[in-house]
Amino acid sequence: MKEKVFCAIPEGVEVDEDFDCFELVKAIYGLKQASRVWNETFHEFVCSIGFQVSDFDPCLYLKITSGECVLLLVYVDDVLVTDSSTELILRTKSDLKARFEMTDSGKCAFVLGIELVDNDDGSVTMCQRRYVEDVLKRFGMSDCKAVTSPTDISSRLIPSTAATKIDAPFREAVGALMHLMTATRPDIAFAVSYVSRFMENPQVEHWMAVKRILRYLQGTKSQGICFIVG
Repeated sequence: MKEKVFCAIPEGVEVDEDFDCFELVKAIYGLKQASRVWNETFHEFVCSIGFQVSDFDPCLYLKITSGECVLLLVYVDDVLVTDSSTELILRTKSDLKARFEMTDSGKCAFVLGIELVDNDDGSVTMCQRRYVEDVLKRFGMSDCKAVTSPTDISSRLIPSTAATKIDAPFREAVGALMHLMTATRPDIAFAVSYVSRFMENPQVEHWMAVKRILRYLQGTKSQGICFIVG
């Protein structure tokens, strides 16, 4: 750490001298500097072994070796490493283990609540099946009947001037759907954007529109974004 930080002597710790406090020699959990120090430490190390930070995302690092590109993605203290060469992946993991205490979870199947599915044709699908199931359960829709579209095109919603709102978790549901929409489900983007217009004074018809989106998700839990080869 660049700053000098002192802490009270923890209860039960015995010292030979008459000290009132300890000086920290490194950042620990709970310090306001801790996350910044960790980020700087990790950044300096991966750059020292040949990685460069992406111009498009500060959490993405790239390293070109013998025509192969190693990608390293960081979220707080979770790290993903990928490359077409297994040897380079193992070498990168070895370098990281030599510097940091870490656990190798093997092939990644879930990251930040997103499921990664390797398809037979070499493509990869990102979906949030578990998240959808949790949302359906949270709003009492686990056993609802599925529909084939997220919006009823035969009806038109309008803002309400009613003095009272519907007694339903409208905003909470729309917020949950927005998270899903921005992560892996662009197919519900229009429907979610549509119902979000009525956050101020939601009525029964607006809540029914939200429930229709949930019913659509019931039948498309495993749908997501597919990245194809080439």
